Amino acid sequence: MWHSPRLLNAAADALYCLAAALAVWIAAEAALRAPFLPVRTVALAGDLRHVDAERVRASLEGRLAGNFFGVALADVRRALEALPWVRHVEVRREWPDRLVARIEEHVVLARWPGNRLVSTTGEVFEAGGSHGALPQLAGPPGTERELARRFLAFRELLAPLGAAPVQVQLSARRAWQIQLANGLVLELGRDQARQSLEERLARFVAAYPRIAAELERPPEHIDLRYPNGFAIRVSGAAAAKREARPQDRRT
Repeated sequence: MWHSPRLLNAAADALYCLAAALAVWIAAEAALRAPFLPVRTVALAGDLRHVDAERVRASLEGRLAGNFFGVALADVRRALEALPWVRHVEVRREWPDRLVARIEEHVVLARWPGNRLVSTTGEVFEAGGSHGALPQLAGPPGTERELARRFLAFRELLAPLGAAPVQVQLSARRAWQIQLANGLVLELGRDQARQSLEERLARFVAAYPRIAAELERPPEHIDLRYPNGFAIRVSGAAAAKREARPQDRRT
Protein backbone atom coordinates (compact mmCIF):
# COMPACT_ATOMS: atom_id res chain seq x y z
CA MET A 1 0.00 0.00 0.00
CA TRP A 2 2.76 2.45 0.98
CA HIS A 3 4.36 1.94 -2.43
CA SER A 4 1.11 2.51 -4.36
CA PRO A 5 0.36 6.20 -5.07
CA ARG A 6 -3.19 5.29 -6.14
CA LEU A 7 -4.00 3.62 -2.83
CA LEU A 8 -2.35 6.41 -0.85
CA ASN A 9 -4.42 9.03 -2.67
CA ALA A 10 -7.60 7.06 -2.07
CA ALA A 11 -6.82 6.74 1.63
CA ALA A 12 -6.05 10.45 1.86
CA ASP A 13 -9.34 11.31 0.13
CA ALA A 14 -11.25 9.09 2.54
CA LEU A 15 -9.59 10.75 5.53
CA TYR A 16 -10.40 14.21 4.13
CA CYS A 17 -14.06 13.22 3.67
CA LEU A 18 -14.20 11.80 7.17
CA ALA A 19 -12.64 14.93 8.64
CA ALA A 20 -15.05 17.16 6.69
CA ALA A 21 -18.06 15.15 7.84
CA LEU A 22 -16.84 15.29 11.42
CA ALA A 23 -16.35 19.05 11.17
CA VAL A 24 -19.86 19.50 9.78
CA TRP A 25 -21.31 17.36 12.59
CA ILE A 26 -19.43 19.31 15.27
CA ALA A 27 -20.53 22.60 13.73
CA ALA A 28 -24.14 21.43 13.57
CA GLU A 29 -24.10 20.27 17.20
CA ALA A 30 -22.55 23.55 18.26
CA ALA A 31 -25.20 25.50 16.34
CA LEU A 32 -28.00 23.46 17.94
CA ARG A 33 -26.66 24.06 21.44
CA ALA A 34 -25.44 27.61 21.06
CA PRO A 35 -27.17 30.22 23.23
CA PHE A 36 -27.65 32.66 20.36
CA LEU A 37 -30.80 32.74 18.19
CA PRO A 38 -33.29 31.73 20.89
CA VAL A 39 -36.96 31.17 20.08
CA ARG A 40 -38.67 34.31 21.33
CA THR A 41 -42.23 33.89 20.03
CA VAL A 42 -44.72 31.12 19.33
CA ALA A 43 -47.37 32.48 16.98
CA LEU A 44 -50.77 30.78 16.77
CA ALA A 45 -52.63 30.35 13.49
CA GLY A 46 -56.03 28.88 12.67
CA ASP A 47 -59.65 29.53 13.57
CA LEU A 48 -59.25 29.42 17.36
CA ARG A 49 -62.34 29.70 19.55
CA HIS A 50 -61.37 27.63 22.57
CA VAL A 51 -57.55 27.61 22.66
CA ASP A 52 -56.05 30.71 24.24
CA ALA A 53 -52.49 32.01 24.26
CA GLU A 54 -52.11 31.73 28.04
CA ARG A 55 -52.85 28.01 28.01
CA VAL A 56 -50.48 27.51 25.08
CA ARG A 57 -47.73 29.36 26.94
CA ALA A 58 -48.20 27.16 30.00
CA SER A 59 -48.14 23.95 27.96
CA LEU A 60 -44.83 24.91 26.30
CA GLU A 61 -43.05 25.75 29.54
CA GLY A 62 -39.60 24.10 29.37
CA ARG A 63 -40.15 22.70 25.87
CA LEU A 64 -38.37 25.47 23.94
CA ALA A 65 -34.91 24.48 25.11
CA GLY A 66 -32.09 25.11 22.67
CA ASN A 67 -32.22 27.74 19.98
CA PHE A 68 -34.07 28.38 16.74
CA PHE A 69 -32.43 25.38 15.08
CA GLY A 70 -32.40 23.03 18.05
CA VAL A 71 -35.93 23.24 19.44
CA ALA A 72 -37.77 19.94 18.91
CA LEU A 73 -40.83 20.69 16.78
CA ALA A 74 -42.32 17.24 17.50
CA ASP A 75 -42.27 17.93 21.24
CA VAL A 76 -43.99 21.27 20.69
CA ARG A 77 -46.63 19.63 18.52
CA ARG A 78 -47.32 16.86 21.07
CA ALA A 79 -47.63 19.38 23.90
CA LEU A 80 -50.16 21.45 21.98
CA GLU A 81 -52.16 18.43 20.84
CA ALA A 82 -52.58 17.44 24.49
CA LEU A 83 -54.60 20.61 25.15
CA PRO A 84 -58.42 20.46 25.32
CA TRP A 85 -60.20 21.15 22.02
CA VAL A 86 -57.04 20.63 19.94
CA ARG A 87 -57.46 18.11 17.13
CA HIS A 88 -54.26 18.58 15.09
CA VAL A 89 -51.21 20.86 15.11
CA GLU A 90 -48.58 21.72 12.52
CA VAL A 91 -45.45 23.57 13.72
CA ARG A 92 -42.84 25.31 11.56
CA ARG A 93 -39.88 27.59 12.12
CA GLU A 94 -40.02 31.18 10.90
CA TRP A 95 -36.71 33.01 10.71
CA PRO A 96 -35.19 34.42 12.76
CA ASP A 97 -36.70 33.72 16.19
CA ARG A 98 -40.21 32.36 16.18
CA LEU A 99 -42.32 29.26 15.69
CA VAL A 100 -45.71 29.23 14.00
CA ALA A 101 -48.21 26.67 15.28
CA ARG A 102 -51.25 26.12 13.09
CA ILE A 103 -53.94 24.60 15.30
CA GLU A 104 -57.06 22.80 14.15
CA GLU A 105 -59.74 22.65 16.83
CA HIS A 106 -62.45 20.05 17.24
CA VAL A 107 -65.87 21.21 16.04
CA VAL A 108 -68.28 19.93 18.66
CA LEU A 109 -71.36 18.07 17.50
CA ALA A 110 -72.87 16.49 20.61
CA ARG A 111 -72.31 15.15 24.08
CA TRP A 112 -70.91 11.68 24.68
CA PRO A 113 -71.25 9.56 27.84
CA GLY A 114 -68.65 10.17 30.53
CA ASN A 115 -68.82 13.98 30.40
CA ARG A 116 -67.09 13.96 27.03
CA LEU A 117 -67.88 15.52 23.67
CA VAL A 118 -67.95 14.12 20.16
CA SER A 119 -66.89 16.17 17.16
CA THR A 120 -68.38 16.45 13.68
CA THR A 121 -65.71 13.98 12.53
CA GLY A 122 -66.80 11.44 15.16
CA GLU A 123 -63.82 11.90 17.48
CA VAL A 124 -64.46 11.82 21.24
CA PHE A 125 -62.56 14.38 23.31
CA GLU A 126 -62.63 16.00 26.73
CA ALA A 127 -63.09 19.71 27.30
CA GLY A 128 -63.90 21.61 30.45
CA GLY A 129 -66.45 24.34 30.86
CA SER A 130 -70.05 24.75 29.79
CA HIS A 131 -71.05 23.97 26.23
CA GLY A 132 -74.70 24.96 26.15
CA ALA A 133 -77.53 22.80 24.91
CA LEU A 134 -76.06 19.97 22.86
CA PRO A 135 -77.67 16.78 21.59
CA GLN A 136 -76.68 13.50 23.23
CA LEU A 137 -75.17 10.57 21.32
CA ALA A 138 -74.56 7.17 22.89
CA GLY A 139 -73.46 3.80 21.60
CA PRO A 140 -71.01 0.93 22.08
CA PRO A 141 -67.26 1.69 22.02
CA GLY A 142 -65.96 2.16 18.50
CA THR A 143 -69.25 3.46 17.06
CA GLU A 144 -68.54 7.17 17.57
CA ARG A 145 -67.89 7.95 13.90
CA GLU A 146 -70.96 6.04 12.76
CA LEU A 147 -73.14 7.81 15.30
CA ALA A 148 -71.87 11.23 14.25
CA ARG A 149 -72.43 10.44 10.57
CA ARG A 150 -75.91 9.03 11.17
CA PHE A 151 -76.89 11.93 13.45
CA LEU A 152 -76.08 14.45 10.70
CA ALA A 153 -78.09 12.41 8.19
CA PHE A 154 -81.05 12.09 10.57
CA ARG A 155 -81.01 15.81 11.32
CA GLU A 156 -81.18 16.68 7.63
CA LEU A 157 -84.02 14.21 6.98
CA LEU A 158 -86.03 15.49 9.95
CA ALA A 159 -85.59 19.17 9.11
CA PRO A 160 -88.98 19.44 7.29
CA LEU A 161 -90.74 18.56 10.57
CA GLY A 162 -89.09 21.46 12.42
CA ALA A 163 -88.06 19.17 15.28
CA ALA A 164 -84.34 18.44 15.54
CA PRO A 165 -83.01 15.24 17.13
CA VAL A 166 -81.77 15.84 20.69
CA GLN A 167 -80.75 12.25 21.40
CA VAL A 168 -79.59 9.39 19.19
CA GLN A 169 -78.81 6.01 20.72
CA LEU A 170 -77.37 2.83 19.25
CA SER A 171 -77.87 -0.28 21.39
CA ALA A 172 -75.48 -3.21 21.73
CA ARG A 173 -77.82 -5.11 19.37
CA ARG A 174 -77.37 -2.36 16.74
CA ALA A 175 -80.87 -0.93 17.16
CA TRP A 176 -81.34 2.82 16.67
CA GLN A 177 -83.56 5.21 18.60
CA ILE A 178 -84.09 8.95 18.10
CA GLN A 179 -85.67 11.45 20.47
CA LEU A 180 -86.80 14.76 18.99
CA ALA A 181 -86.84 18.20 20.60
CA ASN A 182 -90.64 17.99 20.98
CA GLY A 183 -90.30 14.80 23.07
CA LEU A 184 -91.32 12.36 20.34
CA VAL A 185 -89.35 9.08 20.39
CA LEU A 186 -88.74 7.27 17.09
CA GLU A 187 -87.87 3.58 17.21
CA LEU A 188 -85.89 2.85 14.04
CA GLY A 189 -84.62 -0.62 14.87
CA ARG A 190 -81.75 -2.23 13.02
CA ASP A 191 -80.35 -1.49 9.59
CA GLN A 192 -81.68 -3.88 6.96
CA ALA A 193 -80.51 -4.70 3.48
CA ARG A 194 -84.01 -4.26 2.04
CA GLN A 195 -84.56 -0.88 3.69
CA SER A 196 -81.97 1.45 5.20
CA LEU A 197 -82.58 3.59 8.27
CA GLU A 198 -82.59 6.68 6.10
CA GLU A 199 -85.27 5.22 3.82
CA ARG A 200 -87.38 4.27 6.83
CA LEU A 201 -87.04 7.74 8.30
CA ALA A 202 -87.79 9.46 4.97
CA ARG A 203 -91.00 7.43 4.70
CA PHE A 204 -92.02 8.57 8.17
CA VAL A 205 -91.26 12.25 7.45
CA ALA A 206 -93.41 12.11 4.30
CA ALA A 207 -96.31 10.54 6.21
CA TYR A 208 -96.10 12.48 9.47
CA PRO A 209 -98.18 15.58 8.54
CA ARG A 210 -101.14 13.31 7.70
CA ILE A 211 -100.57 11.24 10.86
CA ALA A 212 -100.47 14.31 13.10
CA ALA A 213 -103.64 15.71 11.51
CA GLU A 214 -105.58 12.51 12.25
CA LEU A 215 -104.54 12.27 15.92
CA GLU A 216 -106.34 14.10 18.71
CA ARG A 217 -103.14 14.39 20.74
CA PRO A 218 -99.49 14.56 19.72
CA PRO A 219 -97.81 11.14 19.60
CA GLU A 220 -95.13 10.36 22.16
CA HIS A 221 -93.68 7.20 20.60
CA ILE A 222 -93.65 5.91 17.02
CA ASP A 223 -92.24 2.51 16.09
CA LEU A 224 -90.87 2.54 12.54
CA ARG A 225 -89.67 -1.05 12.48
CA TYR A 226 -92.68 -2.30 10.52
CA PRO A 227 -92.09 -2.80 6.78
CA ASN A 228 -95.35 -1.11 5.69
CA GLY A 229 -96.52 1.06 8.56
CA PHE A 230 -95.95 2.59 11.99
CA ALA A 231 -97.03 1.74 15.53
CA ILE A 232 -98.11 4.99 17.19
CA ARG A 233 -98.55 5.63 20.90
CA VAL A 234 -100.05 8.86 22.20
CA SER A 235 -100.02 10.03 25.80
CA GLY A 236 -102.48 8.03 27.92
CA ALA A 237 -103.50 5.79 25.02
CA ALA A 238 -102.57 2.34 23.81
CA ALA A 239 -100.38 1.88 20.79
CA ALA A 240 -102.13 1.72 17.45
CA LYS A 241 -100.65 0.44 14.22
CA ARG A 242 -101.14 2.57 11.13
CA GLU A 243 -100.46 1.22 7.66
CA ALA A 244 -98.45 3.49 5.42
CA ARG A 245 -100.46 4.60 2.42
CA PRO A 246 -98.89 4.83 -1.06
CA GLN A 247 -99.19 8.63 -0.94
CA ASP A 248 -97.34 8.65 2.41
CA ARG A 249 -94.22 7.19 0.84
CA ARG A 250 -91.49 9.36 -0.55
CA THR A 251 -90.60 8.44 -4.09
